[in-house]
Amino acid sequence: MSQEALETNEPETPHLDFAGTTPYEDYVKADVLTHLQHTLSDDPGEMVFLVTTQVMELWFTVIVHEWETAAAALRGDDIPTAIAALKRSTRELEALNASWKPLGQLTPAQFNSYRSALGEGSGFQSAMYRRMEFLLGEKSASMLVPHRGAPRVHAELEKALHEPSLYDEVVRLLARRGHAVPDAVLRRDVSRRYEPDDAVEAAWTAVYSGAEDADLARLGEALTDVAELVWRWRNDHLVATRRAMGAKPGTGGSAGVAWLEKRARKNVFPELWTARSHV
Repeated sequence: MSQEALETNEPETPHLDFAGTTPYEDYVKADVLTHLQHTLSDDPGEMVFLVTTQVMELWFTVIVHEWETAAAALRGDDIPTAIAALKRSTRELEALNASWKPLGQLTPAQFNSYRSALGEGSGFQSAMYRRMEFLLGEKSASMLVPHRGAPRVHAELEKALHEPSLYDEVVRLLARRGHAVPDAVLRRDVSRRYEPDDAVEAAWTAVYSGAEDADLARLGEALTDVAELVWRWRNDHLVATRRAMGAKPGTGGSAGVAWLEKRARKNVFPELWTARSHV
């Protein structure tokens, strides 16, 4: 602040004159973001649905970045960096889950007023959400099929399919720390869905039977926080869908509520939950 501003107790006028766009716009690209909304119906509620969905996609992108950061750190035995990324992702998951608030009170009539605008569009077609699921160990080669028409997106998903998931890296770390993880788990085909293993459960039981402030125990709790919030995301999705459309088939040929109910029953990082029964 200038001496003159200090003496008059007046704030300085911010810099207003720029040769081109503002530095804020150059960095945030707000003009691009706020002109991506193209509604397809005359219903005013469609704008809320569209913007909320776009916000969800941005949160998916951030969370994928955090989990990839955590996975890379675990490969390098850097548990503090991994835990920091996981903890950031829990705040981001909380914000993501709050995205259901604008949609969670939709009545069937309100949703039907613009549902036809979605056509065959459905959330399960989200490539970034699929990358989230792959990082959690929910691999499925068939989920690449909808993206064959988008070469860059398809290539990114195919790469993610064949890379170890975040949980694969966690299990490999357990083995490097001396826990008896079978070779069949360590050398499994990482392009397939992760299935729970008794030996991995035993490893987590040993971790949780030790000191609570040990680095593996702290990692386990950070992962459990993530798993719980993913479960809440799935359940909030289920409840919002049930309120808006009941048991009708979903868009894009999905089974709607029945498919979401099946997803909501699945635990993320399963042995972290079952091991607790043995501590």
